[in-house]
Amino acid sequence: MEELFLEVYTANFIAEITRKRAGEKKIGDLISTLTTKENLEKSLIENTSKFVLLGLPEDIGVRANFGRPGAYSAWNTALENILNIQSNSFFSGENLLVLGHVLFDDLYEKSKHLNAKNKQELEELRELTYLVDQRVYNIAKKVFDAGKILIAIGGGHNNSYPLLKAFAGKEGINCINIDPHSDFRPIEGRHSGNGFSYAKENGYLKKYFVLGMHENYNSSAILERFNADDELDFVSYEEICIREEITLSQAILKAISFCANNRLGLEIDLDSIQNIPSSAKTSSGFLPYEVRKAIHKISSTTNCNYLHIAEGAPVLSHIKTDNKTGKLIAYLVSDFVKAVM
Repeated sequence: MEELFLEVYTANFIAEITRKRAGEKKIGDLISTLTTKENLEKSLIENTSKFVLLGLPEDIGVRANFGRPGAYSAWNTALENILNIQSNSFFSGENLLVLGHVLFDDLYEKSKHLNAKNKQELEELRELTYLVDQRVYNIAKKVFDAGKILIAIGGGHNNSYPLLKAFAGKEGINCINIDPHSDFRPIEGRHSGNGFSYAKENGYLKKYFVLGMHENYNSSAILERFNADDELDFVSYEEICIREEITLSQAILKAISFCANNRLGLEIDLDSIQNIPSSAKTSSGFLPYEVRKAIHKISSTTNCNYLHIAEGAPVLSHIKTDNKTGKLIAYLVSDFVKAVM
């Protein structure tokens, strides 16, 4: 049996980071936990929660794609903000299980001195990303087999590949990705820029739609590939927000219609949202409420099997006490849960 690199959170740990206030119930007061990672699939099946929260605190895949490090930092602040949402008639903690986070400490130690500008060290980073894939896949597959909906937070967009692989089942899975980049770069060794092309190549990803792709940051080769494949499609950010050739609501409906014939994975790259600290922060992107709207519409009208929020890097904020990234992720998670419920 392959080892599960998983830090399981205890009820006491959750209680410590849930801020108590008389007369109020927070998500952290009602959210469930597991006691061990042994017999994980059985424990998940026996738990009555519909949603499973999992942290992915790594940025190895980002660095293997020449990106800025920092995506490891999203999970902890996101979790604290999620746990301190009010539990009420709109959103109840009773529907959530917080599993814990995938362990990457040993891989980080091997990677922290590697420089992607050095060809040999770049290859080492990409080999380590393969190990990230394996660890994420092994845990996400347990969640899928238990019939739960996964909410994965943190890390680079390289983690789309093991998540799509875990939730593919026998027939593959469709995916909508809100992202300025297609992350459909060549099969050249694993990194954060080719999770979807690897998933497509290996038969895990069926139909793939990129919502809000930036025309300035996707190569001609990638655009040609999308134009030539009936299972790939996109609406660009410029079509929606600059030239106004299509409204955001129409673009969302186009994505839903394109992917409607199968189960769905929903991917959110925080690079898509204007001025959010991330591995490829943009000054021209969607506003937070627009991505919230998209999550609500997509999640409420499709058979959504998982949500993945990637690339957030609050450690890169110029205001070190800035809490907006974690709070934004909490909004996105609550929007998703409300819509699916």
